[in-house]
Amino acid sequence: MTKLFFIRHGKTEWNLAGRYQGACGDSPLLPQSYREIEDLAKYLNDFKFAKIYCSPIRRAKMTAQQIVANLNQPLKLEADVAFQEFNLGKMEGMKFTDVAKKYPAQLDGFRHHPDKYDPTEIEGESFPELFARMTPKIKAICQRYPNDNILIVGHGAALCAEIRHLMGVPLDKIRAKGGLANTSTTILETKDGQNFKCLAWNKTDYLNKELDASDIV
Repeated sequence: MTKLFFIRHGKTEWNLAGRYQGACGDSPLLPQSYREIEDLAKYLNDFKFAKIYCSPIRRAKMTAQQIVANLNQPLKLEADVAFQEFNLGKMEGMKFTDVAKKYPAQLDGFRHHPDKYDPTEIEGESFPELFARMTPKIKAICQRYPNDNILIVGHGAALCAEIRHLMGVPLDKIRAKGGLANTSTTILETKDGQNFKCLAWNKTDYLNKELDASDIV
């Protein structure tokens, strides 16, 4: 039985400012995020992990490094481009409010109607393209670690979509449960690396704080 613990990176300056980061944009973690990662690690210490993977983008890699530093267990960290955030093309670095004015159709599709999302105009990445790079990597990890707990540190939009895809949720329903919060944990379980069951979705109770709109994507 493999259990996958999907972690969204800590909150960043652009998260707070309401800017899209994507695969090429990035910004530093907020000072408070380091404390919240410590709280996350206290929760994770109740489990034994065989490996930790992360996106190579700085905000996710820094989160993963801080998790490792605060876990009371030795873990090897491996960064892999498969776990990068969506490439959002021309939307990256833009404020959500500005994207709504300039690319309303793309924004609506990305956030609310994934089955209708066409990133051609913004030169971005589609949902099927995201699944094509993430799903094989995750299934390979499950085959490599058939009886272990694995940590995967990534990004809100990509993880939300991929997790629901692994569970067999149709593309038009991918966003039905909303997004994932910064420093959240979502746990999937699989016996065969093909069929996945959700044990916890967007868990943040260990943070001991009220979430606001800037925490979730």
